Amino acid sequence: MTYSKNILAAATLFASLAGTAFASDADFTLVNKTGYQIDDVYVSPTKADEWGSDIMGKDALADAEKVDIVFPHGGGKCKFDIKVKYNDGDSAEWGDVDLCEYNAITLHWDGKNTTATGE
Repeated sequence: MTYSKNILAAATLFASLAGTAFASDADFTLVNKTGYQIDDVYVSPTKADEWGSDIMGKDALADAEKVDIVFPHGGGKCKFDIKVKYNDGDSAEWGDVDLCEYNAITLHWDGKNTTATGE
């Protein structure tokens, strides 16, 4: 009987750890290559109506710096839009970014065009 309880406990632990690993697939490292200081970062499911709150986790991200982004994203979702606000009040958006495919996302912005590359 004890053997069965140990197997059940191990299976439950494995299932909870597997769920946790899957839920964090969209967490990523954000690399700022925009040429500007980023003060706020917003991430929402692609084509969502609202951005929610700033999720960067630090006060500012200078050009060429990076920060790990961990956010509540509802498990299996992978496609997200990213919006940043710069220290001069300007903002930029990157749409339909697959955060499950890459561990790091590098943002580029030339004042008109946005590109995101994954690593």
